[in-house]
Amino acid sequence: MKWKKVPEEHRQAFLAALPDEPDVDRKPMFGCPAAFVNGNLFAGAHEDRINLRLDAATREQCLSQGFSPFEPMGRTMKGYACVPSGSETDVEFLRPWLRRAYEFGRSLPPKPVKPKATPKPKR
Repeated sequence: MKWKKVPEEHRQAFLAALPDEPDVDRKPMFGCPAAFVNGNLFAGAHEDRINLRLDAATREQCLSQGFSPFEPMGRTMKGYACVPSGSETDVEFLRPWLRRAYEFGRSLPPKPVKPKATPKPKR
């Protein structure tokens, strides 16, 4: 199954709404914009959706208020929710939600830094 490319206006809104913190690491994940803190993914754009990693109580509250589960390839990603459809380009709407996702991501234990793989010798 081929993924749809993230619309440019979603990409721009996502990047503009991310918290301006020195520990936010912006890098692509599977070709889509994503944001990490301490090695933990806390938000991303995928196809035409913006997804957030939230604590369980906040996520359940969001799901009852128009957010939807994040289901790439038809599988629900536990701990994530997508912002309501139509709000993906609303920077003012996204900003506080991305801040909440960032704060939750920052509260998680840091991921250990993996050493770079050494190239295998050619035969």
